[in-house]
Amino acid sequence: MAACRLLLFAFLALYSSFALASDPSSLQDFCVAGPSGKVLVNGVTCKDPKMVEASDFSFSGLHLAGNVSNAVGSRVTAVTATQIPGLNTLGISLARIDWAPKGINPPHTHPRATEILTVIEGTIEVGFVTSNPENRLITKVLNKGDAFVFPVGLVHFQKNVGHRNAFAIAALSSQNPGVITIANAVLGSTPDIPSDILAKAFQLNLKVVKDLQSKF
Repeated sequence: MAACRLLLFAFLALYSSFALASDPSSLQDFCVAGPSGKVLVNGVTCKDPKMVEASDFSFSGLHLAGNVSNAVGSRVTAVTATQIPGLNTLGISLARIDWAPKGINPPHTHPRATEILTVIEGTIEVGFVTSNPENRLITKVLNKGDAFVFPVGLVHFQKNVGHRNAFAIAALSSQNPGVITIANAVLGSTPDIPSDILAKAFQLNLKVVKDLQSKF
């Protein structure tokens, strides 16, 4: 009997860990984010279901290439609950990512979502780094039609290694996956992380760190 109880508790603990790993399930058909309403769900009020329209569940523009004329040579067009109010409580979102030749989507993490990326055009090098202490880089070159998964919370990146512009569609397991770009967060925080701390962390000269911080 004791063994059965222990097994039951272990199962419940495992189930709970999975349940907490993604957005909570909705207990109604939908909760379209609206400017006014009586019920607050995920930080927004629910639109009256009788007033919901098809436009609350649609988005146009993913056929349009993003402007990649910037320092990193990429552009992310996000489609979250902000762009599609009907995504609220549904636990999914997506994005279009465009790259110029040699453009990168810099190392970043999504604290609340696993991502699966599918290449639509071009050749993309992708990779993610496992957690401490291994910090192992897992990387692959993808071509048109290939897909790749970035586990939730892990640092990952993409680079266009082809000679033409490229783009991909990414699906994420949260309506609001969040994004933490490592360089921006570490070198461009407000206020700054003290330079001496970063110099020790990265084993760099203090002047080099201050120069890096000035760029962000």
